[in-house]
Amino acid sequence: MDVILKVENLKKYYEIRRGLLSTLFKRGSVTYIKAVDGVSFDVKNGEVFGLAGESGCGKTTLGRTILRLTEPTSGKVYYRGTDVFSLSKDELRIIRREMQIIFQDPFESLNPRMLIYDILAEPLRIHGLEDNLDERVFKMLELVGLTPPEEFIYRYPHELSGGQRQRVAIARALILNPKFVVADEPVSMIDVSLRAGILELMMDLKRRFKLSYLFISHDLSVMRSICNRIAIMYLGKIVELGDVDKVIGNPMHPYTKALISAIPAPDPDIKIEEIPIKGEVPTPINLPSGCRFHPRCPYARNVCMSEEPMLIEIDKDHYVA
Repeated sequence: MDVILKVENLKKYYEIRRGLLSTLFKRGSVTYIKAVDGVSFDVKNGEVFGLAGESGCGKTTLGRTILRLTEPTSGKVYYRGTDVFSLSKDELRIIRREMQIIFQDPFESLNPRMLIYDILAEPLRIHGLEDNLDERVFKMLELVGLTPPEEFIYRYPHELSGGQRQRVAIARALILNPKFVVADEPVSMIDVSLRAGILELMMDLKRRFKLSYLFISHDLSVMRSICNRIAIMYLGKIVELGDVDKVIGNPMHPYTKALISAIPAPDPDIKIEEIPIKGEVPTPINLPSGCRFHPRCPYARNVCMSEEPMLIEIDKDHYVA
């Protein structure tokens, strides 16, 4: 399969200045939050690539930085061979037609003052694609299951249920007919009873539009059912990457094992080995030396405190730090 997106050593640091004077005059002590710290992977054409980890590990920042919604500190992102970070504002607008995002919370990402019709029509107007505007908006509402469209176009976001708002957010992301979509925890804000329907819709639209997804989530059971490959993030770095069945079925990194052991088993008679990780996630402002997981790892040795492990291939297309 061809590679549609390639990420090389991507970093995103947020600068923190201590004290009022240093903030005003850009002088004095500076520290950094290392939200994303040297991440590399690729997404293949037509693939669902999963990105998993605890809250605060840098998943959302990574997704936003790939699309240049947040400017990177360093690194490269190539979309179909084009360096996204080297594009001018006008060039970036053109490529944005093919790279879209579905945000986690549709209540916050949809403009509360705009009608559903205008929310879907706005991307087409921005990109000068106003031919057959009504037809495109109506067709997209039908594709995401909001039928009949006449009942929804004159409503505001607050007049819809959570599941309906997320369907509008999906429709807005796909109305420009993109090829690559970042799905940032698209079902985490929806009732459990509605999640299967939204996921089924996303997979149906993937086949219809021939999409590639970067699917961000903390729910490994969902990712196992829809992803082709998966990467596990911890404190801004990828610690394990590979085929979803290999990573979840045969996890090699202690952090991955701990995440999987936390998934409830559907059968109470099934005994799952619990991995006793200790403490809380360290702050990204003051990262541990060596392996970032060593303060919580039950298998840590002295070398873990001084040497940072690199991703190595332990099996075909299965990488572990």
